[in-house]
Amino acid sequence: MTTTAAAIHAATLTLDTHIDIRWPDPPDATGETDRRVDFPKMLRGGLKAAVFIAYTPQGRRDEEGLITASTRAEAMLRHIRGRADDAARRFCATAGELEAAHQAGALAVLSAVENANAMARDLSKLTLWRDLGAIYVTITHDGHNDLADAARPKPDLGDAEAEHGGLSALGRAAIREMNRVGLLVDVSHSAKSSMMQAAELSRVPIVATHSCCRALCDHPRNLDDEQLDMLRAVGGLVQITALDAFLRPAPQGGKSPATVKDMADHVDYAVKRIGIDHVGLSSDFDGGGGIPGWKDASETLNLTTELHHRGYGARELDLLWSGNFRRLMRLARKAAQ
Repeated sequence: MTTTAAAIHAATLTLDTHIDIRWPDPPDATGETDRRVDFPKMLRGGLKAAVFIAYTPQGRRDEEGLITASTRAEAMLRHIRGRADDAARRFCATAGELEAAHQAGALAVLSAVENANAMARDLSKLTLWRDLGAIYVTITHDGHNDLADAARPKPDLGDAEAEHGGLSALGRAAIREMNRVGLLVDVSHSAKSSMMQAAELSRVPIVATHSCCRALCDHPRNLDDEQLDMLRAVGGLVQITALDAFLRPAPQGGKSPATVKDMADHVDYAVKRIGIDHVGLSSDFDGGGGIPGWKDASETLNLTTELHHRGYGARELDLLWSGNFRRLMRLARKAAQ
């Protein structure tokens, strides 16, 4: 750790764009927990803001399955909103609110929906989610849904390698509706075909909120160079994430875990490939994320320190930690007006 890195970290609006929560039995909203992220850990690590996720796993797409997913997503969004108290923790649904919370010294609580299957084929759910404060929707999770093909099909649900050839007609309609209501389109978990089509269709730049670079680690959840180049072409973002399997390929005979140095390698690669304006940071904590050096929110400074050691200054670190994502939030709001 260096004093300069610590000073930059203290001043920077650090935003983690993808953090899962326990469900259906959420822990105490304000105290110390056994999770990788809670408010005390955020304070210790200097993590100023977090997007907490209303995640619904992909299940059967019959009426019962869709209603279950939709009910769960709405309940989770309401719970996340309730974690804020308008004092030490502020709920934020716009870039302006996020920046105001930071200026006031409050932690910022944001929300998003992971897996648009929870829409239950009803586009009006997107308006409801945005009204509840969600800032983005992840099109798929693992397993195809009615909107799009996923990067990782689920054979146990009967998935073939592809179902729609990318986006379905419903998926295209959903992206247009997300643009209309002010929700960002998240393409993490989407198949390459779905991601590329979403990039071309969306009037607002898309984001991959928790993905890494396939050139460094050949994992189906990572983005290849063509996908990274598409993000640059449309003004979008890849949020490099702290998930071991996405950061370092498993060598024969075992594997040592990836560290913050490996994560910084992916940041370096993406920045060199598509530019600092198209790269950000996330953890996927409590959804599989957590690596030596950034095992939980209390160690967030370590990532800033590693990146600063590699030559990223205050301006670049601001862009990586939240500046680029705030730009997309503003564009989404503007497109909705």
